[in-house]
Amino acid sequence: MRDKRMEKLYRKNELVFSLLWIALYIVLFSIAEDISDRIGLMKVITFPFTLAFALLILSFINRNRLWDYYGVCRLKGIEYRQYLYFVPLAAIASSNLWNGVTIRYSALETILFLASMFCVGFIEELIFRGFLFRTIAKKNERTAIIVSSITFGIGHIVNLLNGAEILPTILQILYAMSIGYLFVVFLVKSKSLIPCIIVHGLINALSIFAVEGGTANQIISAVVLTVVALGYAIYLDANIHTAKS
Repeated sequence: MRDKRMEKLYRKNELVFSLLWIALYIVLFSIAEDISDRIGLMKVITFPFTLAFALLILSFINRNRLWDYYGVCRLKGIEYRQYLYFVPLAAIASSNLWNGVTIRYSALETILFLASMFCVGFIEELIFRGFLFRTIAKKNERTAIIVSSITFGIGHIVNLLNGAEILPTILQILYAMSIGYLFVVFLVKSKSLIPCIIVHGLINALSIFAVEGGTANQIISAVVLTVVALGYAIYLDANIHTAKS
């Protein structure tokens, strides 16, 4: 990727470029998770993989000066009151702590998990809300919002390959679509992915401290997450004027 092949593909066909990044990430992430499990130390391979993948993305963005284009920039000229001081984002970020807090793993595994999950938050925001969304938005922004949200949710089906249970995964796919929709609306309105990256990273990272509830709790949490995410997205879409580039 350092030999300009990615840059050439990006200029020639941005959609193929975006889909390639997504496919590579999903496949390689699953392999890294499997190897970590075989070694018996959680995320021991996943963390270096996600860190390297995130650095590759950053390198590409930096070489091509695409910071603003992909939203890796500060929020510009917004009124925090209009964004409800990001309280709905904070609520979503804390969702894995709603049933309580527990510590189940060693200090090393906890650190590896936290670090890798923050990398995952960054990677997934850039490949779904950055690469894929921006590509499709050139022709139709509304279509891009829908495609980005759906693909982001469906992408979580990879968790089944990593041993996750069916019901939690289905619920995750459903509320991930809603959160994906919120994040892309937030990007359109604010021109920045930074808050979405932070919230995404926190959702992932804090899951290591989550107390797993029963089926009823899982369904209720999924419904609440969906309602909060969609409600905030609809509010932003209706009340926030698109920021100037």
